[in-house]
Amino acid sequence: MSSDLSVILPRVLIVSRRTVRKNKFVDFVGEYHLDLIVGYGAVPVIVPRVSGLHMLLDSFEPIHGVLLCEGEDIDPSWYEEDTSGLSQEELEEIRRLHASDTAIDKEKDSIELRLAKLCLERNIPYMGICRGSQVLNVACGGSLIQDIGKELSRKCPESQRVVHINYDDYDGHRHKVKIVENTPLHSWFKDSLEEDKMEIWVNSYHHQGVKRLAQRFVPMAFAPDGLIEGFYDPDAYNPEEGKFIMGLQFHPERMRKTDSDEFDYPGCPCAYKEFVKAVVAYQKKLNSITCVQRPIKLNKEMENKQKIIVRSFSLAKDLYTTGKGINPSKKSELEAGADFLESNTALNVQQEKRLKQMGATVRNAGSYIERLKLNEEREKMARNVMAKMTVEQLSELLTFYHTMNQICSEVLEKKFHELVVTSDFVGS
Repeated sequence: MSSDLSVILPRVLIVSRRTVRKNKFVDFVGEYHLDLIVGYGAVPVIVPRVSGLHMLLDSFEPIHGVLLCEGEDIDPSWYEEDTSGLSQEELEEIRRLHASDTAIDKEKDSIELRLAKLCLERNIPYMGICRGSQVLNVACGGSLIQDIGKELSRKCPESQRVVHINYDDYDGHRHKVKIVENTPLHSWFKDSLEEDKMEIWVNSYHHQGVKRLAQRFVPMAFAPDGLIEGFYDPDAYNPEEGKFIMGLQFHPERMRKTDSDEFDYPGCPCAYKEFVKAVVAYQKKLNSITCVQRPIKLNKEMENKQKIIVRSFSLAKDLYTTGKGINPSKKSELEAGADFLESNTALNVQQEKRLKQMGATVRNAGSYIERLKLNEEREKMARNVMAKMTVEQLSELLTFYHTMNQICSEVLEKKFHELVVTSDFVGS
């Protein structure tokens, strides 16, 4: 076994939080997050909060998972801020009471929002804890409450009000939440729930929270004041298949008994366990797609056939690029490419890429140019329509088509697999 574990184990990116110590900036990530990620079999890769780093995230590839956790408030310019119900005095009081959180860190926002959107585009496993859940909601078009005490608590009956943050009892503070049935959170904590009750006591440390939940998400837990304490994307949750998109407003990693590493409930570490399970599965899936196969050694006869087919596709490509006719003497050369396509209905990834570069064969030549013109018109119309859409509408549209692309890819892959299996069966 190789001693270089980073080559073997999947990589989980975690963005650090910046603070000042002895007049110097210090970046850090909570030890509980790191211990749990390592304990379940992944390598945490700390992304330092450094100016300009949001432009260098390609350097951290391959990315098999992203865990975003605590930090300052997100800059309201990233979402639809609504402070109409708050006076200037109340806004100033919020900044005074929560000085360590209201000191916005725009660079951290840029890094984390870019990572969140990367996960949503590629279906990379993502878990957000506390601020990380808020980042996920904002990245998908949701919005946030500016301050729970000023906007939510005062509208609730006193019996339903919740203290979501206690500066004097960081680890020991708890408040009640109600878990939604048939959600991942329910399956993790079901053995700890009392009969006819769906409640657990959680640790939290935040003064903001979800106001409008992005459309793609489903709530998993609510505080008595109605605040969403957890949510996930049911269409992107299947850890065994490498799917995990979730946000938890509370801190399961800190829910431990006093002066002990024993968790309050057996279900507390499950979020990390299932997240890493998804990360491992995603890495395997990614490796199966990107692994380079050894080239097959061809004999002389096969080499000649390969040259004839490549020549056929080259002629077809030139024909479609120029839109001109072809010398009658060369028409027979195009038949090799046509015959190859007819006899290879199930193509591998390399063949698909090659065919996309060269175009179709001569049998589609007549309609190809017309389709190009039609596509150009449709693209022009789409650009005009989208130019009038809001950022939120464009974000939702992009998310929808990424989901459709994923579903199509999975169904197509399944059909190709069935074709290959059927072909092998008939051949035997």
